[in-house]
Amino acid sequence: MSQGCKDALVESFGEPKSANNASQSYRSASFVNLRNTIPSHIDIVSPFADQLMRFISRFRVADENNFEIELALREALVNAVVHGNQENPRKRVHVSCRCTTDGEVSITVEDEGTGFERDSVPDPTSPDNRLRTHGRGIYLMRALMDEVRFEQGGSVVHMLKRADADSDRTRKAQ
Repeated sequence: MSQGCKDALVESFGEPKSANNASQSYRSASFVNLRNTIPSHIDIVSPFADQLMRFISRFRVADENNFEIELALREALVNAVVHGNQENPRKRVHVSCRCTTDGEVSITVEDEGTGFERDSVPDPTSPDNRLRTHGRGIYLMRALMDEVRFEQGGSVVHMLKRADADSDRTRKAQ
């Protein structure tokens, strides 16, 4: 990946395992893991997201869920650059993307900031906040992805989009 992206590493693991192997209680599929580090420049977010989505599209059937992944990815990257790293050019955003051969996508975005207080993030659906021009990133990530989890005080976000058609039903239940 170019456009100021550094340290790209692609890892490929596993062979598809028999689904009727009774000793394994977890789902198994081959996967490819891409790790990358980008500088905290807002201008890099769009070209990086475009390149990462081209990578992801090699493992998924093209459908509306790919747009949902892309939008959640862009929100996570912008939050990491702007809010997490305060656009500090000395800080980096670390991205890991794991795609399974059956189409599941897992993305982790980590900034070098101090995190945030979850209770201090205003609800963008409340009447007082509906007309604000910002503050919808976390809401969108949760609405568009099947799972979203924050760690390290919010400086790490893990997002998952399942491959199956039950993706929408699972997400709405969160």
